Amino acid sequence: MKIKKWLFYASIFLKKNKIFLPRIESEILLSFVLNKSKFWIYEFYENYLSIIQLKKLMELLKRRINGEPISYILGFCEFWSLKINVSSLTFIPRPDTEILVEHTLKKIRFDTKNILDLGTGTGAIALAIASEFNKLNITAIDIIPELINFAKKNAKKLSINNINFIQSNWFSNLNNKKFDIIVSNPPYIKYKDYLLLEKSIKFEPISALIAEDNGLSNFNSIILQSTKYLNNSGWIILEHAFNQSNQIIKILQKKNFKNIKTCLDYNGKERITYGQKI
Repeated sequence: MKIKKWLFYASIFLKKNKIFLPRIESEILLSFVLNKSKFWIYEFYENYLSIIQLKKLMELLKRRINGEPISYILGFCEFWSLKINVSSLTFIPRPDTEILVEHTLKKIRFDTKNILDLGTGTGAIALAIASEFNKLNITAIDIIPELINFAKKNAKKLSINNINFIQSNWFSNLNNKKFDIIVSNPPYIKYKDYLLLEKSIKFEPISALIAEDNGLSNFNSIILQSTKYLNNSGWIILEHAFNQSNQIIKILQKKNFKNIKTCLDYNGKERITYGQKI
């Protein structure tokens, strides 16, 4: 079968199975199997695919229509223009989390030295910040040892050397170290909301998604402990669900944070809330 014919039928197959952007995903899978660029694919549109290539492509298409996220199929995703490896052990970094990175970068001043990323997962947030400011000292923690090793491998692959990865249950292993900025995208989905999410989400580790107390338990823990680990005038910057900002603002106010603000994501929904320790 020729490349152009496979793309035609693969796009129809994905569309019938309600996959968003079926043509683009067909191109991505083909590029992955052939290890060629999209430009090459269209330059050699009339080339024939081998039996082995067709078999592999069909396996990937079946995985995709079963709901498996394309990032898991490929083994990587793009975040902040960085190629971040992912696996079924890791949460897939979302484009909206780049908003969290943007607001963190805006808070960095000439005297900013230490930044903490709580719940690093793949390391995406810490890696994005470190890629922009290689002189900063960044600490990235996660409670799961396998994720710490995974994030370390991502850092090594990207030749990023200014991140210290530590296994820790939030602040438990930080030995009272102080930071200028604390940033976090913790689990924040309510269990009843999780049940209503699209099936592709169910492939991701539930521990990276769901939180107790209507999704607020991790924010309570992080904010209530954070003042011990923040320098004066330091910032805490949090990603949350679109309907959680009011509760998070109240928790920040309870701990006497000032200059509190909620910011929108790329879809115009409330996504980031930050506050400053005064």
